[in-house]
Amino acid sequence: MLLSELISRSPIRVFEQSIHGGLKPGETGVIASPNGVGKTSVLVQLAMDKLLQGKKVIHVSFTQHKHYVPSWYEDIFTELTARKNLENAAEIKDNMVKHRVLMNFNQDGVTKEQILKSLRAMIIDGGFKADSIIIDGFDFSRTDKDSMANVKNFATEMGVSVWYSCSVNDAASQQYDKDNIPVLLSGFIDLIDVVIILHPRTDYIKLSISKDRNSPISKSNEMRLDPKTLLILEV
Repeated sequence: MLLSELISRSPIRVFEQSIHGGLKPGETGVIASPNGVGKTSVLVQLAMDKLLQGKKVIHVSFTQHKHYVPSWYEDIFTELTARKNLENAAEIKDNMVKHRVLMNFNQDGVTKEQILKSLRAMIIDGGFKADSIIIDGFDFSRTDKDSMANVKNFATEMGVSVWYSCSVNDAASQQYDKDNIPVLLSGFIDLIDVVIILHPRTDYIKLSISKDRNSPISKSNEMRLDPKTLLILEV
């Protein structure tokens, strides 16, 4: 399969259609679920789709296992190329790596202002004009509306979209509100454009939309993840 075919036939195209064309520059989105359900995999697939199109991505990780992040990209790319028999896979992989920057932070050791300063330096001073920023492992219980507004303003200024992961405590008595949005996000939900929830089922993982700007939510837009590979399934 040619790269152009892989991009055009990707289930990400259906995912983007379900949220009115995907995240735009200046917009923020959240993938939420309990730990271990597939948030990082979805984020990496969204990032990889950008990279396959020759766009640049900054992947920010707040997890302690930063060495796992390159493995996620490696494993998902290997799975995709094996399934689709992608031509020139090695060359495409090399180009993807050149268009990707991995950054790791510890929320205990750095301020939110320092993080944005580092990202700004990478984009402006480093000349790395990113299309999208992925933020994985961020603890939303330790942020506030002002901080989220700063990220939103930064995304608008830099012309990037921002995808977060959000871990929901599956042992908590009230995980989601009446609109199926994590209560962790309630203090600044107006600053988040799209919210996607992953729900584990017996033989698949349901991917559903809880917020899409101010648009009504359609149940027909639900997608699924393969529980073994954690890849978004083709419709």
